[in-house]
Amino acid sequence: MSETLENENLDGNILVRTKDLTKVYKGRNVLDGVSMNIPKGSIYGFIGKNGAGKTTTMRIILGLAYPTKGSVELSNEYKGQSRMKLSAVIENPSFFPNMNAESNMLTLCYSLGVKKAKDEIKNLLELVGLNPKDDKKVKNYSLGMKQRLSLAMSLIGEPSLLLLDEPMNGLDPEGIREIRETIVNLNKERGVTVVMSSHILSELEKIATHYGVISNGKISAEFPASDLRKKVQGCIRLTTNDNPRAIELLKEELSIAKIESRDGEILIFDDVTISDVTQTLVSKDLIIDSINSEKGNYEEYFIKLMGGK
Repeated sequence: MSETLENENLDGNILVRTKDLTKVYKGRNVLDGVSMNIPKGSIYGFIGKNGAGKTTTMRIILGLAYPTKGSVELSNEYKGQSRMKLSAVIENPSFFPNMNAESNMLTLCYSLGVKKAKDEIKNLLELVGLNPKDDKKVKNYSLGMKQRLSLAMSLIGEPSLLLLDEPMNGLDPEGIREIRETIVNLNKERGVTVVMSSHILSELEKIATHYGVISNGKISAEFPASDLRKKVQGCIRLTTNDNPRAIELLKEELSIAKIESRDGEILIFDDVTISDVTQTLVSKDLIIDSINSEKGNYEEYFIKLMGGK
C-alpha cells in the first residue's frame, strides 16, 4: 500500500498536490496516474463525467480511501494536524433528522472537542445563511437548507481545505445561487481553499479560479480560469459595405492581428470591443451592416476535455 500523505516543501502557492494517484478496483483502473495541483486560496473546479474518478480522488485526499500507488502531498502548514485542516461534503450529508440545526452542530462540536461551541455555531450558521435561532427540525428542511447546514458543519474546526462533491445537485435555481454565494463568501472571508466538483459548468464558470478536468481516471487538463478565455475564444462578427478595406483599416488602426474573412463576414478574435471597431470604421466612412459579439462555447470545450464529442 502506498503512503497516502506526505508533508513536503511544496511551492508556497500550492496547498495540495497529488502525484500519480492510481486506484485499482476489481481489476479496473478507477484512477490512472492522477497528478493535480490545488493552489492555496483557490476555488478549484473539478470537472468530469460520472465515473471519471472525481469522488475517488477526493476520498483519497481526505484519507477515506488509499491509492494503489501514488501520493498526496500537503503544505507544511498541515504538519501535526493534517486531518483537522481538511473537511468535506462528500455524497449525502448525515444529520440527526429530529434535531434542529444548532443541536446537530453542537453534537459534532462536542465529538470534535471544539471549545466555545455556541459561539462557533452561531457564526457558522449565519455565514451560510441559516438563522441560529430557528428551531425547525432538520427533517423539515428543504434540500437547499440541508446543503447549507452541511457546509456549516464541514467548517467546524476552521479547515483550510474544503472538498465539495456536487454541492448543487438537486437544487432549484434559487438554491444554486445561495450555495454559490456561500462558497464565494467562505473563500473570500475565511480564506478557505475549495475543491468543488459539479456537472453545472455554467455555475463553476462564475466562481472557479482554477480548473482540473478528469477523464477516464486521468487528468486531461489543468489551468487557471484566467486562461479559459484564451482557450475558448469568442469573437466579433461584422459585415460592412467593403469588407477587404475594413480588414485593412482594423489591422492598421487597432493593430488587430487575429482577423479573417469567412462566408462574407469579418471575424475578429483579438481583445477589442465592439465600440472600438465601430468608431474606427465609421470614422473612415465605412458602413457597418451588422455587428455582434459571440461568446466562446465553454461547455463544448469542457465536454471535449471530458472525452465527449
